Amino acid sequence: MKKNNITAFVLGITIVAVSSCGGKRNPGMDYMPDMGRSRAFEAYAMHDTLLFTTDAHRRGGNMIFYNSMPVPGTMKRGELSPYTVSNDTIGYKMSASVKSPLTDTLDAAGLEEAGRLYNINCGICHGAKGAADGPLAVSGKVGGIANLTQPTIAGLSDGTMFHVITYGKNLMGSYASQLTRQQRWEIIKYVRTLQNPKGAAATDSTAAKKVADSAAVVKK
Repeated sequence: MKKNNITAFVLGITIVAVSSCGGKRNPGMDYMPDMGRSRAFEAYAMHDTLLFTTDAHRRGGNMIFYNSMPVPGTMKRGELSPYTVSNDTIGYKMSASVKSPLTDTLDAAGLEEAGRLYNINCGICHGAKGAADGPLAVSGKVGGIANLTQPTIAGLSDGTMFHVITYGKNLMGSYASQLTRQQRWEIIKYVRTLQNPKGAAATDSTAAKKVADSAAVVKK
């Protein structure tokens, strides 16, 4: 009886070893094949349209729904909280009560970077000093560019300025795709230094010179 048990055990081990072994193209039996060879999803790769669909109504069956978009309500690591104020007249009024999440003033490096971003994205219209004298403004091809140093603009809250940069207003388009929320708030802090240079926080001469050099490039 004992000999039969040993024989059965050895035979079982042999069967398992033979069935689980094979070449690289045929590895044998998988306990959980879906875990070992799961479907790969590449964000920007072309997908077989016979298997993948971007139409949510066609999902299920043999069609795999995949639209390469982030899950609703999620945000990338380090990103500020989403701006949820609506893009309408009511939202514009509500934006006046939105406070900037950047409670501290920009240091020299922060001011330099904010100035660089301003000159790249805003200076072409509003000008290096915000006086609506950028290259597009003086060309006469684009009208209605706001002078950021005027009291009516300087009197806007940070939230309203952020709202305009995010959604756009009149001839100005949205910059939400070009600038992160963090960068938009930083630019607003920089604009405040243009609107009230006497009250702006003191910065070292190196940072100020770099911002001025960047502005000179915009003028050219």
